[in-house]
Amino acid sequence: MSNTIEKFEDLVIWQKGVELAVQIYNKLQNCRDFGFRDQIQRSAVSIPSNISEGYDRKSNKEFLRFLRIAKGSCAELRTQLIIAKKINLFDTENLIEDTLVLSSMIQKMISYREKFNNQ
Repeated sequence: MSNTIEKFEDLVIWQKGVELAVQIYNKLQNCRDFGFRDQIQRSAVSIPSNISEGYDRKSNKEFLRFLRIAKGSCAELRTQLIIAKKINLFDTENLIEDTLVLSSMIQKMISYREKFNNQ
């Protein structure tokens, strides 16, 4: 396995974001609360979408901007999962943990890329 990043699909944070979005969609297949389902799915899809959009803009400044948006979407998703847990909509425990891990990974990428912001 190569450590070279040539496209956004090579980014582990994008891969984890896609996996998380798929898990959310699978958990909510039978959810009849359409407003909540739509909102939580949008948050989940927003994470890898912003990572890919920022990466493909080919600007470190833009990538950082979109990474921050993705991190915010991850926090939004975690909030919605906490609400889902409190109203007993579905089991969210592993998903909440996944958002914490992914948020940390995104922050590490932000911190790493900030070193190159003035280049």
